[in-house]
Order: sequence, then C-alpha cells, then structure tokens
Amino acid sequence: MKHRSVLSVVVPLALLVVWQIVGSKPGMQAMLPSPWLVVTAWHEWIFGEATGMGLNPYLGTWWANVEYSGTRVIAGFVLSMVVAIPLGLMIGWSRRLSVLIDPMIQMFRPVPITAWLPFSIAAFGITNMGSISLIFLGGFFAIVVNATQGARDVDKNLVRAAKMMGASPWVLLKRVVFPAALPNIFTGMRIGLGIAWTAVVAAEMVAVKSGLGYVLWDAYYVGRMDIVFADMASIGLMGFLSDRLIIGIERRVLKWRLLQNH
Repeated sequence: MKHRSVLSVVVPLALLVVWQIVGSKPGMQAMLPSPWLVVTAWHEWIFGEATGMGLNPYLGTWWANVEYSGTRVIAGFVLSMVVAIPLGLMIGWSRRLSVLIDPMIQMFRPVPITAWLPFSIAAFGITNMGSISLIFLGGFFAIVVNATQGARDVDKNLVRAAKMMGASPWVLLKRVVFPAALPNIFTGMRIGLGIAWTAVVAAEMVAVKSGLGYVLWDAYYVGRMDIVFADMASIGLMGFLSDRLIIGIERRVLKWRLLQNH
C-alpha cells in the first residue's frame, strides 16, 4: 500500500521538476512559465485585491469567476439530469420509444459541443442561457445513453417477479427499473459532468464575458500564460471536486450495492 502511495507521488513530482527546469530557461516564460510563476500568479488571482484596472486586472477575481462558471455548470447539468434520466429510462424500457427516439439521439450525440456554438449564439445571443444550453447538451447525451443502457440491462427475473406481484408499468419503472439502472446513471452523470466543464469553458470563450473560460481566452490574448496555466489548473480542480461529490452521493445512494459486493 505504501509502495503504491509513493509511486502515485513520484510521477507528478518528476513532471514538476522537469517543468520547472524547462520553464526556467530564457525565453520560455512567454510559452511555458515555470510552476513557481504559475503558483504565484494563481495566488495573486485568488487573494489579490481586486481593482478592475491597472497592469494586473485579474487580481482577486478568481472567486467571482469560479462562481460564474460553477453556477452555469450546475444549472445546465441539473437541467440535463432532469430531462435525460427519465427519457433514458423510458427509451431503454420501451421498444416503441427506442425505435422513435434513440436513432435521433445517436445521430446528434457525436456532434462536438463547439459545433453547437453558432446555433447557441444565434438562438440566445451573448447570454448565460447560451452557455447553459451547451452545458445541457454536454451532460444530456452522456446521461441519456447510460440511463438507456441501464434500463435495458435490468435483471429479467426481477421484472417477472414484480409482474407476478401485480406491479403496474409505472410501479415497475419506478421501483424496479430505476433502482437497477442507478449504477449506469451515476456513470453517465460522472461522464456528463466532465463534459459540462469542457462545455462551460468553450461557451465562456465566445458566448459570455465572465467565468474561467473567458479569463482563459483573455489571458492568452494579452500574453499572460501564467494565468492561462493557473486557469487550466482551476478548471481541473473544479472538475475533480465535483466528480468527488458525485462519487460521494453515489456511495450513499448505492449502499446496498456495496454491501452486496462484500
């Protein structure tokens, strides 16, 4: 166990050392600033005194931009869950709905989020709703596909037993299909949440003027690569923390599964 813990630290430390050596060479700061410069810029971005002017307009604006991006991700992701989970269950459970809806979902699913940007701007303009719509799409396809597969993989013996006890189709879907599909649904939620953070960055670069994605593009435009790397680290951190949150909820909801495996 200790050997694994050491190995999990060695590789990141080695990469940081190589990065520091390369980034400290003359002329590299404009393209690959050293980790120390990135950490310094990140610290000022978080804890500096926000002025909104001067040579460093990013001072103290980290929390506000995280809030902007996080709010958009939450809104779009919750909306995608509300639509995708019941729709996926119904598609997976009903052959008729599967024939009617599933081909259309599979046709639009490979379209990248960035391809929806022109439509989003045309439909909603430079507003929050434009970015939320892209986040919705990013989460929707991952969740609906996994929910559909979860409904299709339900143990047929459970279904037969419920029918023998007189369960109606609605009760069957609610009490048998939905609980059995939850592991797949949580998998889709984790994938969808990762895509949602990708979508919010893409949207904020074009469709709005605030958030981590906007700062990323703005910092690149003015040559602040230290802020660019700090922004990338911030996005990764937010994605990691939100993924841990989903895993924590999954463990609480699926306690029966953990006990069953043990």
